[in-house]
Amino acid sequence: MILRRYGNAYHSVETNFNPTAINEIGFMRDRAFSVPAADFDARYEALETGEIGADADAEVQRHAERDLLRNLERALAQWVERLQPGQVLVVHNGREDWPKTRERREAVIVEGENRFHFHWWVDPPLKVGIYGAR
Repeated sequence: MILRRYGNAYHSVETNFNPTAINEIGFMRDRAFSVPAADFDARYEALETGEIGADADAEVQRHAERDLLRNLERALAQWVERLQPGQVLVVHNGREDWPKTRERREAVIVEGENRFHFHWWVDPPLKVGIYGAR
């Protein structure tokens, strides 16, 4: 289960990585679980923390961005797969350090034609932590 803090409580969320959205890296509350932050802090402790980044390259801009978000979602899923019973994954990023997609374009020549090559990455990375019962 993935949790994210909203105000003074942690809520369960699902990924919402959408290349056509203004904020492509998003999470939606699924209303399956919530706990006040004070209760969470009393019941859980951090077992491991880390950062998740991703990147992608393509000759078409929307393909590079789509692949980037897929890579990020796969990396996040690997953290979720490592969870043991009773553990949760918490997304720590807030408004001030929310991950954003970044792009760099390079002009290249392919078969005598000018083209662009797109490189996309996430900056800053997604900050996560695995938490277990105290």
